[in-house]
Amino acid sequence: MYFQNLQIILVPFVCVFVSYLVGRRWGKKAGWVAFASLGYATLLTLYAGIQGGSVEYYQWQPIGLFGLNADGLSIPILFTIALLCTLISVYSMSYMTHSIVDKKQFGFYYALFLLYSVGMMGAVLATNLIEFYLFFELMLIPSYFLIAKWGSGDRDRISFMYFMWTHVGALALLAGILTVGYFTGGFDLQTILTASLPETLRLFIVILMVVGLLVKMAAFGLHIWLPHAHAEAPTPISALLSPAMIGIGGYAIVRVVMTILPSAFFEISTALAIWAVVTMFYGGAMALVQDDIKRLLAYSSISQMGYILLGIASFQTLGVSGAMFQYVTHGLGKGILFMIAGAIMIQTDGLRSIQKMGGLAARMPITATAALIGFLTITGIPPTTGFISEFLIFAGSFNGAFQANSMLRIALSFLAVLSTALTAGYSLWAVRRIFFGKLPTELVDIKEAPLTMTIPVLVLSAISIIIGIFPDIVEHLLLPAVKKIVGG
Repeated sequence: MYFQNLQIILVPFVCVFVSYLVGRRWGKKAGWVAFASLGYATLLTLYAGIQGGSVEYYQWQPIGLFGLNADGLSIPILFTIALLCTLISVYSMSYMTHSIVDKKQFGFYYALFLLYSVGMMGAVLATNLIEFYLFFELMLIPSYFLIAKWGSGDRDRISFMYFMWTHVGALALLAGILTVGYFTGGFDLQTILTASLPETLRLFIVILMVVGLLVKMAAFGLHIWLPHAHAEAPTPISALLSPAMIGIGGYAIVRVVMTILPSAFFEISTALAIWAVVTMFYGGAMALVQDDIKRLLAYSSISQMGYILLGIASFQTLGVSGAMFQYVTHGLGKGILFMIAGAIMIQTDGLRSIQKMGGLAARMPITATAALIGFLTITGIPPTTGFISEFLIFAGSFNGAFQANSMLRIALSFLAVLSTALTAGYSLWAVRRIFFGKLPTELVDIKEAPLTMTIPVLVLSAISIIIGIFPDIVEHLLLPAVKKIVGG
């Protein structure tokens, strides 16, 4: 198919303008424009996976040669993003009706939504470091406006905090990119791989890039912005910020840093493993004590990024593959859970306090079932996809630790396994308090959310179980691609 990869981002980009015009006239029906364009991108991604992937190169004078690479590493990530964006575009039609008073504003909402989607998909496909940075920043701008305009709480301050934290992280990444370009004479990944970087600068470049990307991942210490932004963003956007956007930082570490400077990255891998375990425990512990359902999910995302970082830090084929598989797991599981949180909020006039809930399974059985699958997914319980991804991460972590004969790495691997108890704790505790027990009097009339909000979570739930039972759907793409990068 001609320009297949280009179409994945070009069709939704063109529909930015179409959805804006449709929304100005027909309100939330603009969601169907977004759905059609993103659904087409999802189908193209599936086709690319079936065909074994492809890369397309183009020339643009400001940055030179750039490309769009759908390969074994990028396709699972790209599919997760495209699928989430497609389903959330439908989900938004019902949810945002309660936030958008003037129906003409739906055009603006969906235009920003599509730009945000294009930014994420473009970043995953990019083969040129400047191209990657442009898409990386494109993720930030529309998401900032979406939070600032339709967020809750102190949305002006929170959106500005989100913008500043993630932009400063991106600038650190840019500094590393420009340094690489200066010494290699280009920004295309293939060009960089055949060039030579000064030994004295390699570690410096890796640290710059990794720290910049860890801000996006909200690793411990760089996470300050995340609980606020993810909790107060419009729920459909929370369902993209958390499941899709932040994990792109982990993907970029593998695609960019680990690929072009593997030896320098290996030098900091133990420090990253420590950082990962601290992030896992911190995020899990904070999630365990939250009463606000969206803040619980936000802190849970910090913990889940720790899993991804641990797998990457293992520098093993199994571990890094597991980390990228965990991106898929987190996308599916947290996509379900944020949309469930939104459904409950819509049906209860904005209720977010878990202690004021209870017994909702009797009135919302479909929602309760999907929520259980979502929590089981991020906990890593079979037959969901989370079991496979966590198994690969821990196998890679222990394998790397024993190969290095490092007691510190072995201890970190054991601690990482123990941290899963926190995930199980806050997950099951949340399910117990929200869906079981006595139904509060003021919630006796609650019912299931509209089908446009219910069907997307059921689709994600089904896919989580299907991939959990047939993990080779993802593994046959990831394992060979990662092996080429880590070399074993």
